Amino acid sequence: MKGTLIMKMKNVLIVTKDINKARQFYHELFGLEMILDNDGNMILTEGLVLQDEKIWSNFINRDIIPKSNSCEIYFEETDIEGFVEKLERLYPKVQYVNRLMIHSWGQKVIRFYDLDGNLIEVGTPM
Repeated sequence: MKGTLIMKMKNVLIVTKDINKARQFYHELFGLEMILDNDGNMILTEGLVLQDEKIWSNFINRDIIPKSNSCEIYFEETDIEGFVEKLERLYPKVQYVNRLMIHSWGQKVIRFYDLDGNLIEVGTPM
């Protein structure tokens, strides 16, 4: 196709029951800051968008399925042991998919759910 346009991905949107608690979670664990608060839609740094569950479910007219395990949000951290300590200190009731492990290729990773059942992976850089 002549003049093929490569689109730029701008954001990833996740649904949350309590947008302020979600904002605090992503700030405390990952250092994400709020860029824009638009009444139920909040844009954070790194392209993460939080949207109030009521707005999303009205828009799509379908049920929200927490812990659907169909996608994950991926972060990298060089001091992953320090991150795990912070996670356990700040959110001791977090639900893990897997605790800190080492893949066969040497990467350390941990997977867990955020407050709304969105799957998160934190791994060491490859």
